[in-house]
Amino acid sequence: MTPRLLFAVFGLIALTLPAHADGEVQKLITAADKARLDKYGETRKAALEEAKAGNPSEVKQLDDLLAKPLVAFSDKDLTGNWKCRTIKAGGISPLVIYGWFKCKVTDDGSGWRLTKISGSQRTTGRFFDDGEKRSIYLGSFSVNNDKAKPYGSGPESDQVGYAFRSSATEWRIEFPAPYYESKLDIMEFKR
Repeated sequence: MTPRLLFAVFGLIALTLPAHADGEVQKLITAADKARLDKYGETRKAALEEAKAGNPSEVKQLDDLLAKPLVAFSDKDLTGNWKCRTIKAGGISPLVIYGWFKCKVTDDGSGWRLTKISGSQRTTGRFFDDGEKRSIYLGSFSVNNDKAKPYGSGPESDQVGYAFRSSATEWRIEFPAPYYESKLDIMEFKR
């Protein structure tokens, strides 16, 4: 095989492989958010332990959500309208589950972008592949109709989390150590 043909074959193979977190996201993620992801497991464990002291019916809702098996993102397009809600575990209160609001996922050609379009606490950001069953979300927190700051503007607005899909119509983002109120925020999405 000629070197030119061999190079072309390797190029085609590379194009068919999924992008992983060692690429673009590693250039964009702040040191503080990288540290939050590095401590994701222990932060999540502590938050869920505290959440057990919450309202029993809400604890059951959280347990049911987290018990759903994870499925791959690769065979589903997330674009479109979603209802979404935030669950706050640990921190100021053991567990708080908010009502449903409106979210939208679009594809700008470079990947999925999320915008929470109703409710007082908003987020807007982008997803990056991190394996078959997990994505990294880098976003910006804002309140009401305030313009979201660009990601990387500082700890009060920067958001980082892992996204997981549990079915064609359900997925979630888990935000370890958010700046406000809780130890773990979980944003749940349903069609």
